[in-house]
Amino acid sequence: MRSAYSVQTVRAAEQELMARLPEGTLMQRAAAGLAAACADLLGRVYGSRVVLLIGSGDNGGDALHAGARLARRGAGVTAVTLSPGRAHAGGLAALRRAGGRETDPEGTKGAEAAENLIRRADLVLDGIVGIGGRGGLRPDAARLAELAARSRAAVVAVDLPSGVDADTGRVPGAAVRADLTVTFGTHKPALLIDPAREYAGTVRLVDIGLELPKTAELEALQHADVARLLPVPGAESDKYRRGVVGVAAGSARYPGAAVLAVAGALRGGAGAVRYVGPAGDAVLARFPETLVSDTGPAKAGRVQAWVTGPGAGDDAAPVAEALAADVPVLLDADGLRLADRDTVRARTAPTLMTPHAGEAAALLGVDRAEVEGARLTAVRELADRYRATVLLKGSTTLVADPGAGTPVRVNATGTPWLATAGSGDVLSGLAGSLLASGLGARDAGSVAAYLHGLAGRYAADGAPVGAQDLAEGITRAWRDVGD
Repeated sequence: MRSAYSVQTVRAAEQELMARLPEGTLMQRAAAGLAAACADLLGRVYGSRVVLLIGSGDNGGDALHAGARLARRGAGVTAVTLSPGRAHAGGLAALRRAGGRETDPEGTKGAEAAENLIRRADLVLDGIVGIGGRGGLRPDAARLAELAARSRAAVVAVDLPSGVDADTGRVPGAAVRADLTVTFGTHKPALLIDPAREYAGTVRLVDIGLELPKTAELEALQHADVARLLPVPGAESDKYRRGVVGVAAGSARYPGAAVLAVAGALRGGAGAVRYVGPAGDAVLARFPETLVSDTGPAKAGRVQAWVTGPGAGDDAAPVAEALAADVPVLLDADGLRLADRDTVRARTAPTLMTPHAGEAAALLGVDRAEVEGARLTAVRELADRYRATVLLKGSTTLVADPGAGTPVRVNATGTPWLATAGSGDVLSGLAGSLLASGLGARDAGSVAAYLHGLAGRYAADGAPVGAQDLAEGITRAWRDVGD
């Protein structure tokens, strides 16, 4: 499990540890790990040219001490101090003793000198703003960060790319785009959540000895975590004991949504799939093993979970009937729009909602850009507003329970090729099947997102992929995780 903690939690852990250590020990631990990561990236340290972009905080101190270590190994290191007179004094002294230099970008000549240094650099180390920073970079820092991104130099961020919000993953203005982020003690939420995640590049975690709470603000499942959650039939299992998932989806206009939701459901671990709706002929033609009925969910027979909404159009009756059942329900696509919020809030059985950013924006009454810019805030608010588990789809998928006591799950196994028609229908069926097999809403959504992302990678393999190809890739993803 990969965990991420808020700035407040990290700061408290740092203070507690520093109170037990000699002064400066924590910074030296961070600097040692940072310098080692930079050396690995450079390959050959001796004779390399390293530029440090230094702000006024401890991140600048980390960068300066790391720069001193690189200088002692023969690198030519220059610190560009963006806040002259306010840079970390101990770090500057260490850099000078190691033979490093410093300059500031003030004035025309200073700006030109700093820009020339970056153009010739092999590595640029971002120590401008720490995890407590708010807002985008100031113009002088933004100019140098942009130049570094366009240069041939490798860009390494200290703890977090400067200009991104550590707790929310928002990027409110100009920010550093790193090739590598070396983070200390624990991941920060912004390193796992878009849009900030794309600014971080590869992330390397350096252990500095922090003692953190057992419950994180954010967590990301890994292969082993997913493997433990996958439903596996026992010797006494039959199709009913394994769970039956009901799919109330599709319409005369959108029969394909029903077919694709069933495709995902058949590969999600449940023992049987029961379909109700107007697309029964299309479903049977593709999947004859499906139990098909032309009645609504209320009269379709027993199921352990319902999936409703994909391709439903404006027919609210199946959605209402599914929500009235005392079993877990997954709401997707049109079902999100057709569901009555008070009905969802009043349910005692689990509800899993699976909106994309546009649908989430409509439910929250905000612009789509607001959701995309603050995904963590949006998924938490939506979960609380509906008293439901919410899976917010996107380049990083977030799964949140209502209330503040449970970490938000984040998944980044997907690929941009998953942005294709019908992909969400497959995900809905897959997650609904996991619900029917006995997983809770949070686990079902998290496991489905993980497998769905892997299946997309396998099916696409660097080329365009269709939703049916994606559904067929779920078996390979399941096998890969379970091995």
